[in-house]
Amino acid sequence: MKYGEWINEWLELYVKASTKERTYKKYRRQAEKYILPALGDIDVNELSAVELQRFSVSLTEERGLAPDSVNFIVAILRASLRKGVALGVVKRQYSDAIVRPKARRGRAACFTKAEQKMIEDYVLEKQKPYLFGILLCLYSGLRIGELLALTWDDVDFQKGTVSVTKSCHDSWRDGRYIKVTDTTKTQSSERVIPLPKQLMGHLKRIKKETGARFVVTGRGEYGAEVRSYQRTFETVQRNLGIEHRGFHALRHTFATRALEVGMDVKTLSEILGHKDPSVTLRRYAHSLTEHKAEMMNRVGRLLG
Repeated sequence: MKYGEWINEWLELYVKASTKERTYKKYRRQAEKYILPALGDIDVNELSAVELQRFSVSLTEERGLAPDSVNFIVAILRASLRKGVALGVVKRQYSDAIVRPKARRGRAACFTKAEQKMIEDYVLEKQKPYLFGILLCLYSGLRIGELLALTWDDVDFQKGTVSVTKSCHDSWRDGRYIKVTDTTKTQSSERVIPLPKQLMGHLKRIKKETGARFVVTGRGEYGAEVRSYQRTFETVQRNLGIEHRGFHALRHTFATRALEVGMDVKTLSEILGHKDPSVTLRRYAHSLTEHKAEMMNRVGRLLG
């Protein structure tokens, strides 16, 4: 059997049945774009360790892909071959011998305190309900998909909390983009977030004003779509003369400010929906370093 035949069978019978539609489509796109052209015509039992390593290196040197992208493609390759071995389709697989490029994590892009204040003032001054989602992300760390999937049933005004039980994404269907609501990114992403009490008055006002089902309103009954809301945020930054950063920078900004005011990592990890506090530590180590330096300087004042 050719490897191309097997990976197509694996995608249809196993990946499609066990993952979200969005994940399946992502796997298929990567397989069709990178894996099938290079390895699809090779017999599945002739994929040597050297052949696989050569393919991995070509993704960086010939295709110019970043380490994270290469690692994702190699993970698809590895999963398909491991399943093949488990089912007896593949006699032996060598993907575990692939030496992958090391991904280097840069600092999480976030807004300065001055930029954050500009964004907050802009949202509050405009008094447009659909803009409030930006402020909500700055003070909750919600991902954009989680934000735009929120309905008023998820907001408990008595307890001052918001329940994250679903997420959404844009999908291309019948020649147009539609909003698809799905489960959260991971099981640990399901969580209840206590909101700052300063936000609750704004939320009550917006619910009364819009009468909509979704917290962040859009043109239709299903609330704002992901790409549309990203463009809205791009416009806000452009109007304020702030250097462009992606919507996810709001989440990074929340996490950075939380550490700066002394929130412990375990609490922050739970609010962000990370599986383990170590994920939070790795992602925001630079913020902790700055916070530690400030704390040490406070201790140092005793010396005087």
